[in-house]
Parts: sequence; C-alpha cells; structure tokens
Amino acid sequence: MTVLITMLVILVIKKLLFRQHFESRYDRGNLFSFFQIIKYLIRIISVLLILETLGVKLNVVLAGSAALLVGVGLGLQATFNNFVSGIILLFEGSIRVGDILELDDDVMRIERIGLRTSKAINRDEIVIIIPNSLITSNKVINWSHQQKRTRFKIRIGVSYGSDVDLVIKVLKESALEHKDITDKSSIIARFVDFGSSSLDFDLLFFSDNVFRIESVKSDIRKIILQKFTENNITIPFPQVDMHFVSDQTGYFHKTTNTQQYP
Repeated sequence: MTVLITMLVILVIKKLLFRQHFESRYDRGNLFSFFQIIKYLIRIISVLLILETLGVKLNVVLAGSAALLVGVGLGLQATFNNFVSGIILLFEGSIRVGDILELDDDVMRIERIGLRTSKAINRDEIVIIIPNSLITSNKVINWSHQQKRTRFKIRIGVSYGSDVDLVIKVLKESALEHKDITDKSSIIARFVDFGSSSLDFDLLFFSDNVFRIESVKSDIRKIILQKFTENNITIPFPQVDMHFVSDQTGYFHKTTNTQQYP
C-alpha cells in the first residue's frame, strides 16, 4: 500500500509541476531538477515508513550501518562520488535538462540528470551516459547557461588585391540569408589581419540553434562561396613550385617554393 501511495504522490506532483501554467513561468530544466529532488525525498521517506511498519527500529539500523557504510564507501568511492555530484547538480542548478554542454571536445544536449549518471545525446544522435563526477570536476562549457543565443565566428581568407569593402558586404549578406541567424542587426564582418598569403576576415553572428551550429556554419560557408564566385572574389590555395638546378658536377638539385595563389 505504501508503495502505491508513493507512486501516486509522485505522479500527482509531476502533473502539477509540469502543467502549462508552471512551465510558462519557470524554466523547464529547473522544474525537472526540483521534481527529481522531491521524488528522491519521497522515496526515502517511503522506505523509512515501510521499515517502521515492519517493526524495524530506525535508530538501531542507522547506528549499526554506520561502520558498514564506511567500509562500503571506501570500496565504492567512485560511485559515492557520482552520487554526491548528482545531488550537487540537482541542487545547484548550474547544469539543467536541455542545456548544451561541451565536454571532452564533444557537444551534447542533456536529456536527464540522475543521482549517479546523466544522459545526454550528441550531434550524431548518439546517447551518452556521463558519470556526474565528470561534470562537476572537469572543465565544462555550458552554451545555454547565460542565454539561448550565442555568438559564433567564421574566419575566411581572400586573395591580396581583393576589394575589402566588397568582401565585408558579401559576408554580411551571406549571413543575412540564413534563417537561423538571430538579431540581424548584430551581424559583424571585419578585416582582422594581413595573412602570409591572404587578407583575413571574421564573420560574427548570433544564433539560438546552438546544438546544430556546425550545420548552420556549413550552410553559410556555401552561401559565401557562391557569392564570392558571383563577385569574382578568390580564395587563395597552396601550390608548390619545383626548380631543378644543375651544378658544375652535373648533378641536379631540387629547390621548392611554397606559395598561395588565387
């Protein structure tokens, strides 16, 4: 009976928390973390009530299990570390369900935060199970922590002699054509450096499609390439010149000269 009541209470709380009224006022990730904490607390109380119903004295159990917990803790140190990290994640709220994280050079979206592990899915649609201690102890980039949109950059070089103003105009127009670019007025194209064999430019733009940003960048690069062709703007590429010189002994010596040509 206690188990059924526990399941019913958890279900009712879940329905109440995730009603449209609450979801419109609070972040869904925060609601999920709050629900997880409540769910674990209710389960703990339920177990304690079942033990009490069976006539087990809780103070005796706790006192007798203290030494056992120390021994188990030493043997399962990593597991307890993940468990504590899960509690920290749920209470702290720095990582929430739906956040886009970059961990170990892999970008992933958090689908669930558990007490021991968290579940995420990366850009290749592969499910990743992450021990919570990796999130709390390693350097993690949270692309969703401050706001939904993030600024991204595409760098490109053009041949010397290109019209700088025309290049900047074309880069801005290329970004404007993509549907996933937010705040069109904030698009910036700037001339950043004199490269060894190219004039280097940066295209900066905001997008809220953080998880699929590499696809967005790919689309914009294709637009840039098409517009460069239409406006006779060339991108330099490497070529190697080889020269054979004969010395007095009759042997040929090879010399190379690596340059970038439009």
